[in-house]
Amino acid sequence: MSVRRTSGSIVLPPAPAVDVPLAELGLRLASLRARMEHDGLDAIVLSDKKNVEYVTDLQTLSWAYKARPLFVLVTARELIVIGSLAERKNVETRPRGFVARYYNGYLVEAVAMVVDAVQVTVGTSTPTIALDYGQDMLGRGSLELIEALQSLSANRRLASAASTLWHVRLVKSPLEIERKGIALAIVNEAFDEAIAQARIGITEFELCRMLQARIYTNGAESADPIAMLFSKGDFIYCRPPGTRHLQTGHYVWTDFRATYGGYPADRNRTARAGAPLRWEEEVYTAIRDLTIALASSVRPGMICCDVHAEFQRLWSDAGLGKVYGAVSRIGHGGGLDVTEPPSISPSDRTVIRPGMILHLEPKLERDGAVFQFEEVVAVGADGVEFISDLSPERIPVIL
Repeated sequence: MSVRRTSGSIVLPPAPAVDVPLAELGLRLASLRARMEHDGLDAIVLSDKKNVEYVTDLQTLSWAYKARPLFVLVTARELIVIGSLAERKNVETRPRGFVARYYNGYLVEAVAMVVDAVQVTVGTSTPTIALDYGQDMLGRGSLELIEALQSLSANRRLASAASTLWHVRLVKSPLEIERKGIALAIVNEAFDEAIAQARIGITEFELCRMLQARIYTNGAESADPIAMLFSKGDFIYCRPPGTRHLQTGHYVWTDFRATYGGYPADRNRTARAGAPLRWEEEVYTAIRDLTIALASSVRPGMICCDVHAEFQRLWSDAGLGKVYGAVSRIGHGGGLDVTEPPSISPSDRTVIRPGMILHLEPKLERDGAVFQFEEVVAVGADGVEFISDLSPERIPVIL
């Protein structure tokens, strides 16, 4: 499924995304196993929802409950899903690229089954085992799981699988890039529709609900949470929407999390309440042009810190003053997770590879206004492709 554009209009998807083909899941697993061998890992236990979905495409509501955890074991020969008995019918609804084992009970029984699976499938008495705990991963687990895996591991030491998994996950397939593009189109359209309907005096909560309704109508699987606030100089970007009323001079700042096919549309958009002053229009244009130029300059083989150095050069040449400094990067990767490695920062030496999705979003606060444009590109063999419509050439205005 794809997004069609006709004379600038977007025809949004009428139905949810279909299953990930078994052939693609097989390629993902083969890449992960190759990297496991490179990193000297005999087994990886997966407990993070996105990691599990990446290798199995198992969609389940069990993630909403803590009592009966779900784990996946990856070895050189086996891909095993370990879930509760309640998971059986869901697994058996269609052909799978894994085998499933079911426990009757809760966490203790789940951990025992993981341990048994490792002992049976790994051909060494002291395997090197890794768990998906690490940067940008929030694996589910417990002391019981960690202690049990440590008791099996070489030197009683459990490794982190984060670097191994990210090496594979950072390179996206055409299907992943397409789903990301659809998610971005869904929120772009919803934002434009909601801003056209909004009026001075509306509350943050009301505008947030308007956006969520349009996001769902446009075909998203989820629309919550949305980071959205009204502000004139007192920006608190992690604050949830509240009862503040929109006033002339306020800026509306949004950051989306809506998903399509499991892929979240991380996209910043802004608007102004009331007509902007001339200096605001000029700064808006300058930062928009800079962000697009920076994103367009990315090439495979570059190092992330070199992209950041190019940003610093462009920013200095534009004479824009001090960039927003509460975070140490001006861009990041994206995929199944809202934010993923690498970071476009002075210290990240990750080599940019074809297939990566990158978000470039430097931010400036000035005299009560905020200027930020999150442009999203997929890296190709020779350059980049913008997978979302560019930010508007002029500031969207609410009257």
